[in-house]
Amino acid sequence: MAKQRVLSGIQPTGNLHLGNYLGAIRNWVEGQSQYENFFCVVDLHAITAPHNPATLAADTYAIAAIYLACGIDLQHAHIFVQSHVPAHSELTWLLNCITPLNWLEDMIQFKEKAVRQGENVNVGLLDYPVLMAADILLYQADKVPVGEDQKQHLELTRDIAARFNHQFCKDKSSTFKLPEPLIRAAGARVMSLTDGTRKMSKSDPSDLSRINVLDAPEQIQNKIKRCKTDPVRGLEFDNPERPECNNLLTLYMLLSGKTKAEVAAECQDMGWGQFKPLLTETTISALKPIQDKYSDIMADKGYLESVLRQGQEAAAAIANQTLNQAKSALGYALPL
Repeated sequence: MAKQRVLSGIQPTGNLHLGNYLGAIRNWVEGQSQYENFFCVVDLHAITAPHNPATLAADTYAIAAIYLACGIDLQHAHIFVQSHVPAHSELTWLLNCITPLNWLEDMIQFKEKAVRQGENVNVGLLDYPVLMAADILLYQADKVPVGEDQKQHLELTRDIAARFNHQFCKDKSSTFKLPEPLIRAAGARVMSLTDGTRKMSKSDPSDLSRINVLDAPEQIQNKIKRCKTDPVRGLEFDNPERPECNNLLTLYMLLSGKTKAEVAAECQDMGWGQFKPLLTETTISALKPIQDKYSDIMADKGYLESVLRQGQEAAAAIANQTLNQAKSALGYALPL
């Protein structure tokens, strides 16, 4: 029986942080042998917000290298760059023409980001979920690893696929498979170091709000030393009045590999002065193998380029087949 297919990706904007690693990439690694995986660097999504053209290409290669450094195995996965497969852009246009505008205007992330961008809101920000739908549907993905904040976009993807299939595939098999979310409860939403009620984010203007995967030991030490805590002695999970406490204990649990019960017992009588050095040491130790492997990969650009080239070829073979099916359903004359 063929393995189910998984599709996911991360934008090449800024450094990847612990939220990206613990909430996404590490989960990809742990489950990769169960699936046929396509992991892309979603550089088309990266320009829906202001970006730096001088660093986009370098950041794209860096994200691909981090995928490998974190343990993505090429026996189970293909790594590629989104913009290197033109079918992503073409299917987005086709899906735009069957997606009601009000569906996009109802997206929570659009509303939140539009407020931040003010008068500079671009069409790409509104259309971001349709591009995400095209990313997923091109590969007939069975599962899509998503955080809680992306569930609405995946639901929209399913609605777009169902609408397309209903309108254009009445007398034949469906063009698109309806994907299911793949969500891991623990660590799916890693919170900010400066505000335990907000998600850790690359877009946060304060670098102190996040620990980046490539941060040096002294940076990690400084960020944990300065992170927000409370005056209560004794550390505990799941107290809604202590969000920072819950977040930092969760980080320690995930990075140390200990169970929730083990961490709760170990830390129940600790003060922050005792816990912060423990979290610092654990974080530095957990990230060092990734950082070392990343350095080795970036030193061999030819290898990284070959990985992306092979990934592009594998992705394009599937994406182009799906695109042609969609175009046929819409009535297009296909290229001769």
